[in-house]
Amino acid sequence: QAVGLSEAEALLDRYPHELSGGMRQRVMIAQAMIASPRLLIADEPTTALDVIVQAQILRLLKKIHQENQTSILFISHDLSVVRFLCDRIGVMYLGRMVEIADRQELYDNPMHPYTKALLSAIPVPDVDVDHEPILLEGDIPSPYNPPKGCLFHTRCKYAMECCKNEVPQMRQIGENHCVACHL
Repeated sequence: QAVGLSEAEALLDRYPHELSGGMRQRVMIAQAMIASPRLLIADEPTTALDVIVQAQILRLLKKIHQENQTSILFISHDLSVVRFLCDRIGVMYLGRMVEIADRQELYDNPMHPYTKALLSAIPVPDVDVDHEPILLEGDIPSPYNPPKGCLFHTRCKYAMECCKNEVPQMRQIGENHCVACHL
């Protein structure tokens, strides 16, 4: 019942393929929460769910976080969902963290060129707003054979010579804002 499955007894005799996507997600969340963990890792928990069920699952995760003081490591490609749920955001490129900031700071003041491109790709529902996403050019590096230096330099319009040879270190640029970029 805590995860929105009021008919729990009726579910006990059912196979997973007999449940809806939202019900399966709730069952998985219930299983994870049985041990009262301090950390819940949610990897793409709203993928393949319709918008209404996505909203229900997100509200459930927020409720779990608030009521149980459970931290949630939320992994997603959906930046509008990330903005709704997360307090602090880390942006990764090819498995490497390139920027970390509090939610509002990241969305208001992105510093890494990849973060800027990602955020510019979020659709703007207002047709009167002139919105031009940043289009990335260049070759997408292989994660199995990554380039030397900054992993993003093959697609970055600001790449300098040092970007091709030196891996940028994560450095603090604000109170709660870090970025791994030579710029």
